Amino acid sequence: MTPLPVPRLLVWRHGRTEWNATGRFQGQLDPPLDPEGRRQAAAAAAHLAADGLAADATVVVSSDLDRARSTAAALTEALGVPLRLDARLREHGMGAWEGLTRQEVADRYPEQYADWLAGRPVRGRGGEDVAEVPRRALAALRDLPETEVAVVVTHGGTAARLMEALLGLGPEHRRLFGPLANCAWSELAFQGRRWRLLRHNTAAPRLPDPASGGAPGLGPLRAGASPEEGAAGAVQDADAVT
Repeated sequence: MTPLPVPRLLVWRHGRTEWNATGRFQGQLDPPLDPEGRRQAAAAAAHLAADGLAADATVVVSSDLDRARSTAAALTEALGVPLRLDARLREHGMGAWEGLTRQEVADRYPEQYADWLAGRPVRGRGGEDVAEVPRRALAALRDLPETEVAVVVTHGGTAARLMEALLGLGPEHRRLFGPLANCAWSELAFQGRRWRLLRHNTAAPRLPDPASGGAPGLGPLRAGASPEEGAAGAVQDADAVT
């Protein structure tokens, strides 16, 4: 693959929304971060800013949807760099499923839901063709200025399709990686003549939660019950359809 203007990428999923917590498909609808999502963004931004990101060598580019934009803003404020917004980094448009819970989709569109769970093409749903997602995301990255590292703040489905495209993985390898948790990120670098995945699904420790009297958080950040995590314990990606 042709190298991008930036040889190192941090692909960062937005923090949690109420819809993530209740297992509701978001697509290109625009629910905001919930209080937990804002805490996640603050913790991740502090961790990334302290982890060697230099303001004069880092560009931060985000989907223009509020949940991604607000997540990215926590980092740009910490680094003191401008925030670039690009609609081409939005989530996969999911047509009639947007705004519905998994159970509502299963009840209203049982054949489509069965195809999605099985990884088959989902027909008749509307929305966006899955092949368009990496095309537009890569186009956004090709328009970045030359610098050392780009933090790309996006969504679960778009992040997965973008990483698959960078690594040269075809549709038969879709869902090879586990989905990014809310506010987790993956690191990729262009080395030699190809992109390599250096870290996947990395998350910062929790910041203290004021609601618990300032007690330290425990363990890594998690996505909560979201469509990207799947149903009945099976790892699914809400946008991983062929």
